[in-house]
Amino acid sequence: MSRSLLFERWPRFAFRHRWFVVGAALTVLVGLGVLYGIARGTYGDAFSIPGAESQRLFDLLEERFPASAGDSASVVVATDGGIEDPAVRERIGSFADEIRRLPGVAQVSSPYDSEGRISKDGKIAIIDVQYSESALDIEVATVRKLLDWRKQASSDELQVEVGGTLLRRAEMEPPGSAEIVGITAAVVILLLAFGSVVAMGLPIATALLGLVSSFFLVGVGANFFKMPSFTPQFSAMVGIGVGIDYALLVVTRFREAKGTGSSLEHAILVAMNTAGRSVLFAGSTVVVALLGLWAAGIPAVGYVGTATSLVVALAVMVALLVLPAILSIAGNSVDRWRLPGLHAPAHESESGFGYRLSRGIQRFPLLWFVLTLAVLLVLALPALDMRLGSSDAGNSPQSFSSRRAYDLLARGFGPGFNGPILLGFSIDEGETAAIDQLPAALAKMENVALVSPASFNQDRTAAIIRVVPGTAPQEEQTKDLVYNLRDDLRGRFSGTGIEPYVGGPTALYVDLGQRMGSRLPFFMAGVIGVSFLLLMAIFRSVVVPLKAAIMNLLSIGASFGVLVAIFQWGWLGDVVGVHRQGPIESFMPMMLFAVLFGLSMDYEVFLVSRIREEYLRTGDNAESVARGLSVTTRVISAAAAIMIAVFLAFALSDQRIVKEFGIGLATAIFIDATIVRLVLVPSVMQLMGKANWWFPRWLDRIVPDISAAGGETAK
Repeated sequence: MSRSLLFERWPRFAFRHRWFVVGAALTVLVGLGVLYGIARGTYGDAFSIPGAESQRLFDLLEERFPASAGDSASVVVATDGGIEDPAVRERIGSFADEIRRLPGVAQVSSPYDSEGRISKDGKIAIIDVQYSESALDIEVATVRKLLDWRKQASSDELQVEVGGTLLRRAEMEPPGSAEIVGITAAVVILLLAFGSVVAMGLPIATALLGLVSSFFLVGVGANFFKMPSFTPQFSAMVGIGVGIDYALLVVTRFREAKGTGSSLEHAILVAMNTAGRSVLFAGSTVVVALLGLWAAGIPAVGYVGTATSLVVALAVMVALLVLPAILSIAGNSVDRWRLPGLHAPAHESESGFGYRLSRGIQRFPLLWFVLTLAVLLVLALPALDMRLGSSDAGNSPQSFSSRRAYDLLARGFGPGFNGPILLGFSIDEGETAAIDQLPAALAKMENVALVSPASFNQDRTAAIIRVVPGTAPQEEQTKDLVYNLRDDLRGRFSGTGIEPYVGGPTALYVDLGQRMGSRLPFFMAGVIGVSFLLLMAIFRSVVVPLKAAIMNLLSIGASFGVLVAIFQWGWLGDVVGVHRQGPIESFMPMMLFAVLFGLSMDYEVFLVSRIREEYLRTGDNAESVARGLSVTTRVISAAAAIMIAVFLAFALSDQRIVKEFGIGLATAIFIDATIVRLVLVPSVMQLMGKANWWFPRWLDRIVPDISAAGGETAK
């Protein structure tokens, strides 16, 4: 049998040329760092939705109304003395002059010169600030100038706050703090798992090597592609988890081989030929699932998926290409510097806790199956009430100026003022009188609080009207108003030569939710199908991949249920820092599904590979399940604990989106590593018996064999 290039020849090369391999990896890292310093880009918040009506309106504004195409901010001024007080008027006038001199500002409108910019009680006013570029094109440092100005302008007599999408991005905490907390937690868990400082350091070192390299590459990519602002945090969250986990699986198998008396080179070969294969297949599943996010039809979501898949791919490459050299350097010292009182055996017992747990479950498999299934279904039940939408500044903490501005606007002008709907009109022919008369008609519609007069461009080929809903941007009634306006305008202007569009940030997020919701079933079917085929090729079984798909859906459904209970219903909101109830982000289900379905394959491949090894050796299904669970319980528990710690560290973020990702991922991994792997898997595999390994001969002939278990490696 010819030896595998990746799993035998390369590990031998890395073993014999260890310093060359490590030196080459560090050279690549330095080169990427230099490239990042020269060509790094910036991240933004704007979403483009090709083909959506809100996107067509934005394109129209860029072409015919360039002064309105850039993003805007609002400076909100509040005073108990009244906005019309002469001293206040003078101060606000000077504010407008000062803001005009800030970088990137194209136009500033005084509240005294614009209709509807002073509240009815006369205590709150709005200074409109129009930037010349969209959110994705404006440097964060430019927007922070407005925040810095606010601190100087605000006083005891005048409360000055700034709001808008631009400001929310500028207020977000920079990457770094959550990553440090996550890695620190991983260090503690690895020390408990290995009991050795050296063994603990190997997964941390390889994870950091892959993470920093990918951070540089993604940062350079941001110079060429418009990536959302949460891309670095999301990629780092997944990258730290998989980077440590992949290295952990390999190091565990290496220590196990060393513990049974293998030579250093042979132990590395065994680790790469077994755990290395599991890493490759599990990582491939994650990458495929993340790249599948392009099916959403939203470029920003596709870019996040691509950036994160790059992080995962580099984590796999480091684990397969660099880790063998690092193991060679660590050598027989891998278990040195042991911590007193911590006993972590290199070779897990085949009759330990996992074995006894499995045997106990196998005595009453139907009972355990029904109980765990009931728990998962109860946890998933809230997901039936999931409402997709978009969070806004009202979900931010009170420490944010954008949140305080949001509350002032809602108090002075009504809840809908924070999410106006923009109507645009492309006028290629026809009379414009109908547009001039439209505000009066629209003001009579249900849930419309205010309609601005029509504003035309210079050659009257385009017009815009702003509609303020009576409800907040996240409310269902606001979403209904967007659809009602579209139906009404299409009927009014049909055949007139005037093309109406309903857009703006509120309508854009309505379109985003509709697009994501319509694509989600097809995306899920594609990811499940690819994963099913891959697992079928690995394990030569129809039942095992079918079981894995169903169990993954159950654990993901349970995590969705927890998200709805916390973020939408407000359960435990004070505990986890959810400042206001709101919908689940439109792109959250698809992105979580991609990541979770891929990550759960890590444990599935690692656990079932060991079970299959035992089954091929003994032919005893029940004994194979018990032994496979026994020798993998410790490493899967440690890997899951690291993932959970990393994800919960990101749940500490002030960003609601990052918090949702963190809690959703941590919940699903906890459920997957405990309820599913420790209880549901042994009960189901016991009930199925030898049918677990049923694989029709005709299928065996056409499905390629890419077994996760390598052949026997010569010592």
